[in-house]
Amino acid sequence: MTTPEPQPVLSPLTAAAIFLVLTVNPGGEDAVRDLLADVAALERSVGFRLPEGKLACVVGIGSAAWDRLFAGPRPAELHPFTEIIGARHRAPVTPGDLLFHIRASEMDLCFEFITQVMNRLAGWVGVCDEVHGFRYFDERDLIGFVDGTENPTGRAAERAAIIAPDSQDPDFAGGSYVIIQKYLHNVQTWNKLTVQEQENVIGRSKLSDIEMSDDVKPSNSHVALNTIIEPDGTQRQILRANMPFGAPSRAEFGTYYIGYAATPSVTEQMLVNMFVGKPPGNYDRILDFSTAVTGCLFFIPSADFLDNLPDRPDPSAAAARARDGSLQIGGLQRSTGLQRSTAQ
Repeated sequence: MTTPEPQPVLSPLTAAAIFLVLTVNPGGEDAVRDLLADVAALERSVGFRLPEGKLACVVGIGSAAWDRLFAGPRPAELHPFTEIIGARHRAPVTPGDLLFHIRASEMDLCFEFITQVMNRLAGWVGVCDEVHGFRYFDERDLIGFVDGTENPTGRAAERAAIIAPDSQDPDFAGGSYVIIQKYLHNVQTWNKLTVQEQENVIGRSKLSDIEMSDDVKPSNSHVALNTIIEPDGTQRQILRANMPFGAPSRAEFGTYYIGYAATPSVTEQMLVNMFVGKPPGNYDRILDFSTAVTGCLFFIPSADFLDNLPDRPDPSAAAARARDGSLQIGGLQRSTGLQRSTAQ
């Protein structure tokens, strides 16, 4: 079976990116659908001005917005992002109906694309967040460590991030799920640690980016808690496209976390390990220095889906679904530390 063409989820990291999260105003559904159907053409038009800039746009739809925009089946694992509450730290839920993840080698391409998006959607959407990311030296985050070292590549990346035709949700093959979080770093406190202390928090050497051996790596290090191993020894992976952002004049130093996966349960388990701990209480030490201030989950439909959008839903049927409240929430919300939220 042929996999529908995915959106450019697998595009390599670039020097510039913009992350735009929007909500759809009442009555804005038609304007949003018109734009979604035109995303590929808009990308070609803007990208043609600088072909070597490698402009790539990925657009995602949140759980609540899906039923307002499309009739028919919905992605099996699409649900609102779930708040995660640990003993000391929490992953909050924030609003978001649409995600635009724009990448290019030059910021002007990203900027122009988002300008055109907002021209099309003016008055029909509300802006939740807009973050401009940039490459920081050799793919490091603003706390000095290389980010995304363990990203899968090639076919492994496709298996990790893209829904396969022979999956349990073949209607949405070629799609992906993405979870986003904006983290703010307390760099003043972080920089008071010795390099060895920082390496113990991350689980890697700072200069060479070599992962610590298992007999040395702390169990509450970032690397240890983000490694998910199945009973058969298989490692479950996601594809990260994180970018640094900040404003030194406001003492703002951050990482925009964005993790694509063929099933959101992998990313959700990583976040449970981080915030609740594995075992509970053994939370990710990085959270003592980095605070999550946003959290959303989106489905990334295939490019073929966007080129041939399903019909708009019957408004009366959508209202009935909203009253019923059956959003097919993922099973992880029943795990320790997770609370259902409908903010998305």
